[in-house]
Amino acid sequence: MAELTHFNQEGRAKMVDISDKPETARTAIAHTSIQVSPEIYDKISSNSMKKGDVLAVAQVAGIMACKKTADIIPMCHPIPLTGVDISFSWEKTDDTYTLMIDCIAKTKGHTGVEMEALTAASVTALTIYDMCKAVDKGMIIGQTYLVEKTGGKNGDFKRE
Repeated sequence: MAELTHFNQEGRAKMVDISDKPETARTAIAHTSIQVSPEIYDKISSNSMKKGDVLAVAQVAGIMACKKTADIIPMCHPIPLTGVDISFSWEKTDDTYTLMIDCIAKTKGHTGVEMEALTAASVTALTIYDMCKAVDKGMIIGQTYLVEKTGGKNGDFKRE
């Protein structure tokens, strides 16, 4: 079991010891999307959804989720975040509107922030769904993936 880093000598799950890893600046960018109807697009754009400002609430939810990632992903280390930013942009095709969601998470520490960025992006999309589901439950949350990461022992990654 030596090559499997998240298992102890008994073959049971463990949290990896990162105390010997160097502290470096680390960044991760995650992306997801949510496809909505024209009616939901209009309500979000005009800030007329009954539950309030959808994007503002979703942005705060994503930031909160980023900060709580270690509480919900069992083997994630709690890390000191130095910054979290979530941005939105719209794409329209035919009668479909897709809200693109990008999350940037940053830390200076012994382990990366990929899971934090991915969690933030996911919870942002889920919050949008929650706030808009009374209008239309047919929304589709799109692929969620790591766009880029910098820092750490394994070096940088950038999706092609």
